[in-house]
Amino acid sequence: MAITYKNAARQEFLHLMRALVRCYQAFAAYDAAGHRAAGLTTSQADVLFALGNNEGLTFKEIGGQTLITKGTLTGVIDRLERKGLVERLLKESDRRCTVVRLTDRGTRLFREHFPRQITYLKKSFSRLSAVERERATQLLNRLKGAF
Repeated sequence: MAITYKNAARQEFLHLMRALVRCYQAFAAYDAAGHRAAGLTTSQADVLFALGNNEGLTFKEIGGQTLITKGTLTGVIDRLERKGLVERLLKESDRRCTVVRLTDRGTRLFREHFPRQITYLKKSFSRLSAVERERATQLLNRLKGAF
């Protein structure tokens, strides 16, 4: 039987899909609230965290670690640069390539905000037992593999 709008609600996986979407939305909103307290968007915080423990990354490397698209990443880096949190440098071995690294101010913010955000998120995740967290991780990884 072909799936139509009328009978789509009968698909047995839809309740799982809705629960997953609602969970993601709830997590994203909660995570974003923690970043707003530091004056950052979620994308800006993702870049800050990606750069936090290294000497700098290329745009491609940042994109790979954060899943921020190339077009969006340029604007995020621009805004972080205007805030004085990152700087762009030409890669010594390839002057066509730009490396982004944290400024001293960006490093200080990373050192303050990263542990604070982890503690903030831990409050919610600690509502699950270690066994429940492991089971959820396994199920989510299995679901990811289905795609």
